[in-house]
Amino acid sequence: MSDENRQAASTDPLPHRARQQLPDHPVRVALLDLLAEIGTVTSTQAAARLGHSSGLCSFHLRQLARHGLIEEAPHNGGRARPWQLRWASSDQSDREAPEEFGALARGLEDESYQHWLAQREQAPSEWQHDESFSAVIHLTPAEMAELATSIRCLLADYRERDQRPAARPAGTAAVAAVTRLFPLLGR
Repeated sequence: MSDENRQAASTDPLPHRARQQLPDHPVRVALLDLLAEIGTVTSTQAAARLGHSSGLCSFHLRQLARHGLIEEAPHNGGRARPWQLRWASSDQSDREAPEEFGALARGLEDESYQHWLAQREQAPSEWQHDESFSAVIHLTPAEMAELATSIRCLLADYRERDQRPAARPAGTAAVAAVTRLFPLLGR
């Protein structure tokens, strides 16, 4: 790669670069979500939370690092390698980094959903439907925040299974739960 190409690649916005370089993969999306939620994670911790092997999580963490989305977090040595999210440039404010991650996460969610639609017929028959829905509702800002909190609380009961895979009922599978609450401006 020429210096000019390297420089152009390093100045591209992170979400655009990530979508170009990373194939759609649910484990990578789950790892990015987990890192956004808890800050740092080792492959062993990710495996326990997501219900995958630590080897699989380690592989995908290294792939995310290879593409510049995450980096090793500072640690005291030893075999455990904690990882953290990495942002495109070090001069970004703390406020900009989560917005950039949000754009990346939404893009990966959209790609994952399109992948699901294209591959749905290959799933077992009991999984071939999805529960997608949307609604326009009229809320105050306080009501929107209350609704978001209620949804998080509802999902928390199921997310606890990520920490205790042995407690999951038979037949469970990873399911993307995507909720976006935003005002429809200018209407």
